[in-house]
Amino acid sequence: MRFPLPRAVRSFRRRVLIAVTAAFAAGAAVVAPGPVASAAGPVPHYLMTAFTNSSESNMYVYDSANATSFTQVRANAYTPPSGLIRDPSVLRHTDGYYYLVYTTNWTGDTIGFARSADYVSWTFLRNVRVGLNGATGSTWAPEWFKDSDGSVHVVFSASTAGTAGQFRPYRITATNADLSAWSSPVALGIPANFIDSFLVKVGGTYHNFLKNETTKYIEHATATSLNGPWTFVGTGNWAGWGSGLEGPALVRLPDGRWRIYFDQYGQRRYFYADSTNLTSFGAKVELAGLSGTARHFTVLREDSGDGTAVATGARSLRSANLPDRYVRHRDNLGFVEPVSSSSALSARRDATFTVVAGLANASCYSLRSVNFPDRYLRHYDFRVRLDTNSGDAVFARDATFCGRAGLAGGGSTSFESYSHPGRYLRHLNYELRVDWRTSGSAFAGDASFTVAAPLA
Repeated sequence: MRFPLPRAVRSFRRRVLIAVTAAFAAGAAVVAPGPVASAAGPVPHYLMTAFTNSSESNMYVYDSANATSFTQVRANAYTPPSGLIRDPSVLRHTDGYYYLVYTTNWTGDTIGFARSADYVSWTFLRNVRVGLNGATGSTWAPEWFKDSDGSVHVVFSASTAGTAGQFRPYRITATNADLSAWSSPVALGIPANFIDSFLVKVGGTYHNFLKNETTKYIEHATATSLNGPWTFVGTGNWAGWGSGLEGPALVRLPDGRWRIYFDQYGQRRYFYADSTNLTSFGAKVELAGLSGTARHFTVLREDSGDGTAVATGARSLRSANLPDRYVRHRDNLGFVEPVSSSSALSARRDATFTVVAGLANASCYSLRSVNFPDRYLRHYDFRVRLDTNSGDAVFARDATFCGRAGLAGGGSTSFESYSHPGRYLRHLNYELRVDWRTSGSAFAGDASFTVAAPLA
């Protein structure tokens, strides 16, 4: 049997209903809490560029969420206009572009440079003559090194007597901001017959991991100056990995550990090993999926977001600086347009998305259309589109965004691209894009949104 509610309770319920209805009509951001995927902090991904056993003239691009399992982003992503593309090393510069430096041939005194906005499509920039070797020399294995003072260097191995000569490491330093002008080569101060120098700096100490061409071991030297003197602190089989190794490359993991990759070239196998201090490393572990395919690569770690959690489920995204406009799709493209509770149902549904765990990384988010549930917001050439999920790794990365405290403040949220950290979901001329962050309040407002109750 049901009893009538007291008048005071009925009055309270009416007031609550009126308040909730008004909040939805205004597009309020206060929503019922849904399941939230949380991240402990920035979410990493690892970009890798390599040549392969099948080709020295084509570069492949790979990506990984954990620095262990790599998936191919694009085969034959870059072919130089002439020569080879051995030993490609990748850097993300302060202008937002990715830069390659690579070995151009078995002999000669040049190194090659290329650039990309998205690390998928590359443009040849130039070959730089280092002015050391002459026609009979060899210049191999250039590697990027960015020092703690912001200076950008390329460290390479050179022999004046060609492939049979004794190599030494040298460096050149960028003398302008767009990396188009370089200093004359400077010797690192390492003895003869060492190649494949890879540098990292921890505190005031430079660490150089390089191949001893006489013994074929990867060795470890340290210095307090980039020009030495260098002290070898790991020689011979110091790490227990054996000989016949080359192409060391290091990346730092989010927990502070270091991971070194290297190529067992004689057996066409690739390995990695981990260390907490760069002094002692664990046993080598074969790199599944790449061993036997990839050759002499580098790995670039990039972080997206700051761990800001975004409520999942049906949501609408209201522009922070144009609060009458919401993110919506129209003709399969993304826009910010005026939408309200009085708009046609079709418009409200176009402005409502299901926030789900990121297709490429569950610590981030993807935005699935509610009226076309097989389609997601993703960027393509940095324009945001509504596309059908193809199920491949490239689509997953392009449709994944990581939460960050709103650049414009005020409780807003910004969405940083998982695949291209430093680029944010933003509106420009009311069109949705994923653009490189610039300073100033205009970009901050364009790239900030209120995660609101669903309009439909």
